[in-house]
Amino acid sequence: MEFLVGVLLGLTAWFAVRVLVMGVYTVDQNERAVKTRFGRAERISETATTLDDPISESLAPHERERYCYPQVRVIPAGLYFKMPWEKVYKVSIATSTINMALDLQDPSANEGGTKLEAVTKDQLNTGLTGQIRYRVSEQNLYAYLFGIKSPIVHVMGYFVSVLRQKIANFEAKRMAGTTDPAGLPAAPGADVTGVSINDLRKNLRDLNEYMDQECRSAAARYGVVLDASLITGIDPPEEVESALAAINTAHNQVSSDISLAQAAADQKIVQSRRAVEIETLRAQAEIEPIRAMADQLEQMHAAGPEVLEMYLRSVKVGLFEKAEKVYREAR
Repeated sequence: MEFLVGVLLGLTAWFAVRVLVMGVYTVDQNERAVKTRFGRAERISETATTLDDPISESLAPHERERYCYPQVRVIPAGLYFKMPWEKVYKVSIATSTINMALDLQDPSANEGGTKLEAVTKDQLNTGLTGQIRYRVSEQNLYAYLFGIKSPIVHVMGYFVSVLRQKIANFEAKRMAGTTDPAGLPAAPGADVTGVSINDLRKNLRDLNEYMDQECRSAAARYGVVLDASLITGIDPPEEVESALAAINTAHNQVSSDISLAQAAADQKIVQSRRAVEIETLRAQAEIEPIRAMADQLEQMHAAGPEVLEMYLRSVKVGLFEKAEKVYREAR
């Protein structure tokens, strides 16, 4: 009898420890949790999926069926209780930073995770350095916890593939056709572009913005939000560094000569325009008195022939007074 009482007390104590003590758990402020019951995650509803959430708007139509995950109930920070047949999965939602050249499956790759190699459109091997800032998506915890075995590895592979594809086809934005102050087209050669590495270096901001836009679907795919890609360096091979420096020097010299020639041409055109305006105003100033006289003579003629004759007689008298000699035709 005492043995049975001891067994019952032992079972009671075990049950109390297992259920009451070990069933209490906490979720920190920078964490979120998902609870499973008999291995099945708690869902918001049986029909709600991530396709109903705005995070799936960035998916292509052919990807929506593939990346369709159920919406699970997310447990926020706090103190909670669970039963023995329930299991809690916690994830940190804090923003993390990782080297973009780091290979999580092979740490020795990419020169020990320090430089990512990519090929440009003119077949030059470049070394890329930078970082990726990411965080776990609360809207798609199912994909992060249960849909993919190694979500960060998938995200890194996806990011690297998109980046290498962009590097291989990158072209700098060409300025729209501009005109000089005289309204003429820009001089030939004013829009000379360099090699692809120069374009990449000059347009790092555009490249980072492109990567941010292309990786927006990572949240719907893998449950990871890429906050930003920070590509900070693009280094060409050592054997072509000097050649690139020479190309850049020549390109800068050509651009400088074109700018100086265009500025001189603009100045001459402006001076020519001013000269034409001055001569036009001078001609107009000479024409105005003649027009005024013609209008006055027309008014005199309209008043009567004798008025015009009297005016002509007075004009002749004034001219005769100023003349030293007068030659008249003999009749």
